[in-house]
Amino acid sequence: MSMQNIDTSTTVASSRIRLARNLNGYPFPGRLKNDKQAKEIIRAVSSAINKVDEFKLYYMDGITEEEALNLVENHLVSPLLLKRPHYSAAVINEQRNVCIMINEEDHLREQCIEKGFSLRRAYNVMSQKDNIIARSIQFAYDEQLGFLTACPTNLGTGLRASVMLFLPALTMSGFMPSVIRSANKLGLTVRGAYGEGSQAEGYMYQFSNEVTLGVTEEEILTQVEQVVLRVSEMELSERAKLKTGERAVEVKDGCLRALGVLTNCALLTGEECERLCAQLKLGVAIGCCSSEGIGWIDDLIIKMKPSNINLSAGRKLAAAERDAYRADYVSRFVAARVKRQ
Repeated sequence: MSMQNIDTSTTVASSRIRLARNLNGYPFPGRLKNDKQAKEIIRAVSSAINKVDEFKLYYMDGITEEEALNLVENHLVSPLLLKRPHYSAAVINEQRNVCIMINEEDHLREQCIEKGFSLRRAYNVMSQKDNIIARSIQFAYDEQLGFLTACPTNLGTGLRASVMLFLPALTMSGFMPSVIRSANKLGLTVRGAYGEGSQAEGYMYQFSNEVTLGVTEEEILTQVEQVVLRVSEMELSERAKLKTGERAVEVKDGCLRALGVLTNCALLTGEECERLCAQLKLGVAIGCCSSEGIGWIDDLIIKMKPSNINLSAGRKLAAAERDAYRADYVSRFVAARVKRQ
């Protein structure tokens, strides 16, 4: 099978491009003298991007704790951005696929997230926004070192190309440690769904480039794409074995039990929801259940995060109330979209 013909529709959840940038003439965020400097940077960035596009500005000290948590759970901002709310902000577009974090580790952390295997599309979108900002702001740049960043590992292009992969078969077969070691040797790092320091929940792994200095943006994109295609090929091969091998009945049973609980429960914790949805995704992917794709399941998992439930309910629910709300919503939502084969 040609690498370019590999079907990534059930292995790749999303693609992300992130650019690290700093303003010339200002200390890095961790060394800013006061919030006056921080606010100057925030105003400059917000003004620059809004000259062409409509972005909403969120001051981290101007939103509620629930709203801040919601931005984290929806992968729009990092937990680090919330640690110094008087210094930090974010500008987010209406589609909520482009976010620029201001005064996180760097003055700007520009990111675009697209569904599926869409690194090139995310790169084109983010490059356009970056060029718009660069017309109004002078970035800190060195002819030899490239873009100057707070962490030396981001020097050069400042580009991180990341792809979120759903790898249940490789995980269940015990191959993930070997896959991670191989990716590391090729210059990629593998993390959990929420980036550095997070665990792989729901069989989700984030693959991204580790090197940004001494390589071109094209080389970074190509390397990540090639690794993603190879890992997807391995995952699909292992899924075929799970479907027809000695564990076939056991795997099918796990997927159908997940469907049964998700559509017939009165209480559902967030952790259980994510675990069962991962099994349901596998069931759809290997044909135990029928549904139009699995991307909607990823959206459902995010929608059932605590902050999203609280915002939907219009108040902060107690844990038991959230579990009841989640169970009712998920059971009706899944029952309308999934059928047993």
